[in-house]
Amino acid sequence: MQGSTAPRFSSSARLAGGCIAAALCAEASAEEAGFIEGARATLQARNYFFSRDYADIKGTSTQSRTQEWAQGFILNASSGYTQGTLGVGVDVTGLLGFKLDSSPAHAKSGLLPSLDSGKSADEYSRLGAAIKFKVSQTELKVGELMPNLPVLLFSDLRLLPPTYQGAMLESREIAGLTLNAGQFRSTSLRDSSNSQKMYALVNDPINPARLARFTSDRFNYVGADYAFNDNRTSVGVWQAQLEDIYQQRFYSFKHAEPLGDWTLGVNAGYFDAREDGRKIAGDYDNHALFSLFSAKTGGHTFYVGYQQIGGDDGFIQVGANTNPMGNTLPTYEFSAPGERSWQVRHDYNFVALGIPGLTSTLRYVKGRDVDTGLGFEGRDRERDLDLAYVVQSGPLAGLGVRVRNVMARSNYRTDIDENRLILSYTVKLF
Repeated sequence: MQGSTAPRFSSSARLAGGCIAAALCAEASAEEAGFIEGARATLQARNYFFSRDYADIKGTSTQSRTQEWAQGFILNASSGYTQGTLGVGVDVTGLLGFKLDSSPAHAKSGLLPSLDSGKSADEYSRLGAAIKFKVSQTELKVGELMPNLPVLLFSDLRLLPPTYQGAMLESREIAGLTLNAGQFRSTSLRDSSNSQKMYALVNDPINPARLARFTSDRFNYVGADYAFNDNRTSVGVWQAQLEDIYQQRFYSFKHAEPLGDWTLGVNAGYFDAREDGRKIAGDYDNHALFSLFSAKTGGHTFYVGYQQIGGDDGFIQVGANTNPMGNTLPTYEFSAPGERSWQVRHDYNFVALGIPGLTSTLRYVKGRDVDTGLGFEGRDRERDLDLAYVVQSGPLAGLGVRVRNVMARSNYRTDIDENRLILSYTVKLF
């Protein structure tokens, strides 16, 4: 079909498809042991309207607005495990997106693939699978994956989520200790039917995409998290490498402390990154510190955050993703070279007023001391308002509605006014 991208059946899908029969044959009592009994599947329908107005364009872009509307479907199916010392199972992921409204003048929102003509594709899809193995409390998955790691955060910020092709190992053999290791060989971006090599995205005031042309087919990571104090305290150490581009260490600390009717919390972390191997993207130097303090009582949660970027460069991560730092938002990242930023935030759960399913988030972040490379200090600020409601009962029970309004202003990058409207409904298939 013209204006569409063909569905992509990944090598992981072909691998896992062949392994389904192998898993069933490997254990005659698979159904009794839970391969079938433990199977789960959901289908989420997601309707997404995205609009950004660029009120004060800076840089080479001349596009004054991005606005698109699309419909997506996300299938997640997971088997149980076969019986025996080594359990075997299969996970399947299917993604499908349709264009509802778009124009070449307002395209490139990240909801839909962009064609050479400047138009957005009418539809796109992906199908992938992973085979999984489990021994005791250790699990290995190989194939199509959706990792959610501090060094590679799951970034489900548009119509469809990104996926990665590779292997992930997680072990929980020791109480409180979680060990992780893995390697990804390619990625399928959120607005693509295809897989590709991975690239690094760095927060550079002059050229944010300066590393995008340098790619790697190896993202390696290891990590350990330890929770103690009745799981109220946890520490973590992680190491990641986008081979021949950058390597990064991450240290984390989290704690929650009940105090009468309140619960006080802290989420702090430190990143340290530099160039790796053959340095195909050149030298790199960055370290980043963040802290987010919280206080919860009743339906209220109050936050105060601080974030500081050091080194010669801005924060780096695999594109196009976000990161777990407290002041990083989906519109402005507040992670440019030298930047210091502060955040205040208030979340409210309206169940405290007898309205279950309704929640709100209001936050404001302000940054300064950005090394723009243009002879002046960069400053930026952002205000976000999110309202979300999930229908609790009746024929529309489970229907979710989310509205986001953003105002972002800066003296060195483009100003943004943003609105999002997201409808979602998840059906349990089995």
